[in-house]
Amino acid sequence: MAYGMVRVFALILLILFTQAIAAEPQSVWSGVGRVVAIGDVHGDYTQFVKLLRAAGLIDEKDAWIGGKAHLVQTGDVLDRGPESRKVMDLLMRLERQARRAGGFTHALIGNHEAMNVYGDLRYVSEAEYAAFRDSNSEQLREAMYQQYAEELRQSSSGQSLLALNDDHKRAWLSQHPLGYFEHRYAFGPKGKYGKWIRGHNVAVKINDILFVHGGVSPKYAEASLDELNRRARQELDDFTKLKVGLVTDPEGPLWYRGLADTDERLLEAHVNALQKSYGCSRIVIGHTVTAGTVMPRFSGKVVMIDVGLSSAYGGRLACLAFEEGNAYVLHRGQKLPLPMERGERLIKYLESAAALDH
Repeated sequence: MAYGMVRVFALILLILFTQAIAAEPQSVWSGVGRVVAIGDVHGDYTQFVKLLRAAGLIDEKDAWIGGKAHLVQTGDVLDRGPESRKVMDLLMRLERQARRAGGFTHALIGNHEAMNVYGDLRYVSEAEYAAFRDSNSEQLREAMYQQYAEELRQSSSGQSLLALNDDHKRAWLSQHPLGYFEHRYAFGPKGKYGKWIRGHNVAVKINDILFVHGGVSPKYAEASLDELNRRARQELDDFTKLKVGLVTDPEGPLWYRGLADTDERLLEAHVNALQKSYGCSRIVIGHTVTAGTVMPRFSGKVVMIDVGLSSAYGGRLACLAFEEGNAYVLHRGQKLPLPMERGERLIKYLESAAALDH
């Protein structure tokens, strides 16, 4: 009997362990015929939808029509613009719809997703909070203020009590607009968006292309994709790890800008090493806004796709696509070949993109 119970217990542990492994998002994909990569959205639902339609991924009802294609959104759908919640809801729907069609939607974690999870709200607009308001928001906010005031009273020095006047309350209310507390719950560990973000990757490799929000610095060059992704999710689950973790590190994959703005001669060896260690031909990054369209660096080994899609950055409509190994740019719905190196071809490419913007 005891032996049988041990076997049952072992089987339960095995099932739970297998489920835990299955819950880890996949980092590497192969055999994908078409990939569309879109950079930072920053709360501009209208521009994002226009670009998805131009790429043939959604129809006029915003439903997936991309078949077996993979969509990669390289992070920063949040902040600055007013409609981040709508963008996240759309991506959630597309995740389900794409999988049913044999495709996939990858919503990578950018620094702004992480910031909203761990509470750095510098770039959250009042309109973003307003998207979370409901009929109970005023009551909730008043209850939270009363709780705050009571905690201050009980803490309490005479100086703290003097602070509890009308001016102090007005200042507190301005710092906590209606929808603020609903927003914070939604990004918490049990909230709809908090759980969703925590379940994503910071980097994926599809075929031989590496996608990451900011880039991989020399500091993290020896980390595997699984390690980068696992560490980021662990840190967003346990904020005590953030101070020494990669999520808030300026050299971490969410923040690093070296591949976008450092003299190419200084990092050429590093880029070559990344290609070898990750087995990739190109590294696609967002995070750093380009001059107005998709831009190649390091002879096309690095491709920058944060084109300033959001109206907060100029509202430019461009993304990167790969079909059967061939790369091109969709700029305002027009296919442009992606040049690999600086020179006459790059100049002509930039001129063509600029002409489409006028």
